Amino acid sequence: MSKVSPRIAYLSTLITEKVYPVFEAITLLKSLQSSKFIESVEAHVALNIDPKQSGQQLRSSLVLPHGTGKNIRVAAFVDPSAVQAALVAGACIAGTEILTQEISRGSINFDILVTTPKLMPLLAKLGKILGPKSLMPSPKSGTVTENIVEVIKEFKKGRLEYRSDKTGVVHLIFGKTSFDSNSLIQNLFAIYDSIEKNKPNGIRGKYFKSIHLCSTMSPSICLDLSSFKAQNLHLN
Repeated sequence: MSKVSPRIAYLSTLITEKVYPVFEAITLLKSLQSSKFIESVEAHVALNIDPKQSGQQLRSSLVLPHGTGKNIRVAAFVDPSAVQAALVAGACIAGTEILTQEISRGSINFDILVTTPKLMPLLAKLGKILGPKSLMPSPKSGTVTENIVEVIKEFKKGRLEYRSDKTGVVHLIFGKTSFDSNSLIQNLFAIYDSIEKNKPNGIRGKYFKSIHLCSTMSPSICLDLSSFKAQNLHLN
């Protein structure tokens, strides 16, 4: 059994309820910031899905209202004629040959990979490298598109790609502890709405099992799922 540090043990004593409404959870989470650096804020959404079933897989993307606070590195697998436009739009690296070489030798210096439908077959041989790292572009996540420049700009502004892991949990970073509470809440609601909207057709009954929030160095806080449906929650 792993040992709990004195710091985590103390922070855990500040979490006194089993579940918290969204606003109270965000306020509490911000107060748990205890490290010398600005921590990321994470959401871990457990869903009643079985990703092994083809009809219960979840993968999509959304643009967060206030971004993630992280500098997203976007790579563009594009024809030579589109390289300059991709770089101007914000891509950290662009091209086919250069990316094929980088990926083949395991040099993955990007967070998102975008490409066009025409070039997807060229990425097939790199699937064994990109797939396990969840970096393989797909139309559903918006990373296979004809509008490369627009998509790069969206990802740089805060577009977020997500997918469920093999246990049916979606893990997301949706801001920093330095964000104001309303910005974090609006980002969180955008995530909830997107996951709800993209509910797999094969799901019957309860969809959301639980949502836990934490920062990079804090214990987790469990959310009251009913608070997402509350009509009297006003966001400035």
